[in-house]
Amino acid sequence: MKYNRRTKTIMLAGVIFLLIAAVAVAGLVMDPARYGPDYAAKRLSPSAAHLFGTDYLGRDMFSRTIKGLSTSILIGSLAATASAGIALALGLVAAAAGGIADKVIAYFVDLMMGVPHIVLLIIISFLLGKGLQGVVLGVALTHWPNLTRVIRGEVLQVREAQFVKSARKFGKSRMTVAFEHILPHVFPQFIIGLILLFPHAILHEAGITFLGFGLSVDTPAIGIILSESMKHIAAGLWWLVFFPGAALVAVVMLFDKLGEQVKLLIDPASAQE
Repeated sequence: MKYNRRTKTIMLAGVIFLLIAAVAVAGLVMDPARYGPDYAAKRLSPSAAHLFGTDYLGRDMFSRTIKGLSTSILIGSLAATASAGIALALGLVAAAAGGIADKVIAYFVDLMMGVPHIVLLIIISFLLGKGLQGVVLGVALTHWPNLTRVIRGEVLQVREAQFVKSARKFGKSRMTVAFEHILPHVFPQFIIGLILLFPHAILHEAGITFLGFGLSVDTPAIGIILSESMKHIAAGLWWLVFFPGAALVAVVMLFDKLGEQVKLLIDPASAQE
């Protein structure tokens, strides 16, 4: 049975989404004993019993990696959704209201983009006491500028369309026009931008956690796992770094591929191919 490109794209996007969801759910329902210490199985290399080997406390690295990826995916989901929501609101207000509101928002977009993400993340996370709340808010408050600029540009184009001008002539308010006529046209860009924010959020969460400004050390997060493993590379425990790092890269690439597939489905230029 032959499938057209659209069907193949939908199927691939569905498989990628199911893989990511499976990892997230597996980490949530996992018994803590599976990634807990087992002093009788310390420093074991990868095998059928321990696919990713064990660490210096005998903890199964496969289970720890799944749990860490699940934590990263959930944190990335919360942070990316909040950040995309901020971008959508500011983009609509900036372009629909115009005037001073547009200039103020554009100024803050340029200001935020002028400071490296990692610096802002560390500062915000540290001020909020680190931990889950600090990481989520830190990522959410630093990843909205690019998407805001994209949405603002789309709104500026749509608001000059004839149907928008006609709606204004019929007496509809600016906010009504923004939500009923402009928002549906920028929603595809919002969805794509939201999905593409996930890998950035996950990588930055792992990055600041690795540096010690994110999640607490007792949390089985990928950043914590990599930070601890760096101390044991010299002892030949290469699997402590290789497998968690490769798994993190794989999840990020899956999110990136999912964004590409959704873009193919939504983008008018390729949706009918």
